[in-house]
Amino acid sequence: MTPAEASRRHRVQDDTSPSAVSRHSYRLAAIGGDGIGPEVLNEALRCLDDLGELFGFDVRTSKFDLGAEHYLRTGELITDEVIEELARHDAILIGAVGDPRVESGVLERGLILRIRTEFNQSVNVRPAQLFSGVDSIVKNVTPERCDLVIVRENTEGLYASGGIYSHEGTPWATALELSLNTKPAIVAAVEFAFQLARLRRQHVTLCHKTNILIEAGRLWSDTVNEIGERYPDVRHDYVHADACSVHLLERPEMFDVIVTDNLFGDLLSDLAAVIQGGIGLAPSANLNLNGTAPSMFEPIHGSAPDIAGTGGANPAGAIFAAAMCLSHLGEREAARTLEAATIHVLQGLPAMRGPQMGCTTGEIGKRVRDEVVMLAREGGVAEEGGAPGTFRSRTDVGSERG
Repeated sequence: MTPAEASRRHRVQDDTSPSAVSRHSYRLAAIGGDGIGPEVLNEALRCLDDLGELFGFDVRTSKFDLGAEHYLRTGELITDEVIEELARHDAILIGAVGDPRVESGVLERGLILRIRTEFNQSVNVRPAQLFSGVDSIVKNVTPERCDLVIVRENTEGLYASGGIYSHEGTPWATALELSLNTKPAIVAAVEFAFQLARLRRQHVTLCHKTNILIEAGRLWSDTVNEIGERYPDVRHDYVHADACSVHLLERPEMFDVIVTDNLFGDLLSDLAAVIQGGIGLAPSANLNLNGTAPSMFEPIHGSAPDIAGTGGANPAGAIFAAAMCLSHLGEREAARTLEAATIHVLQGLPAMRGPQMGCTTGEIGKRVRDEVVMLAREGGVAEEGGAPGTFRSRTDVGSERG
């Protein structure tokens, strides 16, 4: 059985609820991973349980033991059987992957990249928004100046595992990495970027290195121009990747939706996350766009094994990722409520990580859940254009699939 054949939506109607109101039920796969991963993911899962009770849906979570400990114990990264099990879920949540006891790249390629590839999670979405009350390390950056989304092609480029290493251990050691760029994969990312821009400020920026990576750059540029003709209401332009990194620091307000290849998207989205208050606050969505397999949601921070178990990890990135997951599943009111609650809690913290936060990972999660209950009792959070004081949720990335 292929992942696509095994993958089906598992929203079911539960007519036995006391209120006699039908409830959607979602099957979520949870991969805690390594280091602080299980800690931050557990807080996100607790939030989802509470939101289900408040907004009338059920979350059925299956936990998967995958990551460094599993690999060191068994020698396995992820088996075909586990891939098929994951495929039977509506979405995947993952905490973090990485461990100094495992050679760099083994877990990342063998676990994360395999899931993305097997489930055709062709587009990665990383919003970067500075919230009021949260400080940026970049001087004079304000919330009004930092509100963008990076759309990254997610399965190709230099991450497609094509390479050669010859003459190892000799003075002539040679390494060759191949970058794969195909029109269908680029179209998927670019089309998504234009659709997303329509929901935002109608501006798409292609980021690449067309002056050096000439052939790949031409394919990306041609595709953006071709698709842009179908979106006359969306302005599109181009910025070199190195210039983009400078503009993100000096003028982040010039960007709305950035679309780029796998490597550039990986680097630039980490930079954008730091600008918006810290990498620990940033979520990520790996989207299967056609509903044939589950999408995967995660914080973009690493496993930080040096602080694992200390309570010094901020779970906000994982909780925001859970909000993106809810939005993708169609539970957008719950998603906006979870996001708004998390933002409110962050605004009350003296720092965004470590002991300087003044509270532990679990205490932050508890504050978020308490805020969720309060907001839900007040009627939830309206979309932009609704009640006064509402905001545009960054969880609403136009990724819902039935």
